[in-house]
Amino acid sequence: MLNRNVQAKIEKTQERLDAGFVSKHFPEVASIVISMMYKQKGAKSLLRTLNFSTDSYAFFKVTCLSDGCVDGGFDMTQIVTSMIRNHSETSKGELGCDDNGSHPDHSNIVYDVAIQYT
Repeated sequence: MLNRNVQAKIEKTQERLDAGFVSKHFPEVASIVISMMYKQKGAKSLLRTLNFSTDSYAFFKVTCLSDGCVDGGFDMTQIVTSMIRNHSETSKGELGCDDNGSHPDHSNIVYDVAIQYT
């Protein structure tokens, strides 16, 4: 399992590098804030907030906090890119973890995305 976790971290680091910067892909964006209420069966809800500035990587995949989750998470990429394409300032919704393992419905998030434009 350790080897799988190490490999997943290496791949995620490479994905982040490959994504490039917010300023390069979205020059009209000043900042992006993703607020999430993380919910997992049998655990207390947890508020998470991610802040993206112009010099942040344009990588909008959020790691699942479940101990047993390796390949899952919450991919906010389509939500963020669609908002920018439509010049939307806010979006709210819910996503389930993308994990395909033995517990595919183990967690979800209720999210609120806010984008400020230049």
